[in-house]
Amino acid sequence: MIPERHVKLFKNGRNQAVQIPHEFELPGEDAIMRKEGTRLIIEPTQPKSLLTVLSTLRPLDEEFSPIPELPVDSVEW
Repeated sequence: MIPERHVKLFKNGRNQAVQIPHEFELPGEDAIMRKEGTRLIIEPTQPKSLLTVLSTLRPLDEEFSPIPELPVDSVEW
């Protein structure tokens, strides 16, 4: 377990911010923050599923050339 660290709070515009030390760094670019009593908890978000990522993509607006039908080789057992 990583020992606790004393950190400084500062203002970033109208928001309060804290610089996260390297040993507490979270993966990714997003996190979930919640308050439990007087505790502030910051957790990494779960990776998005492939279906979620695919649903954000735009449909392709281009025509693809047809794929020729190839003969199926007969297989003898």
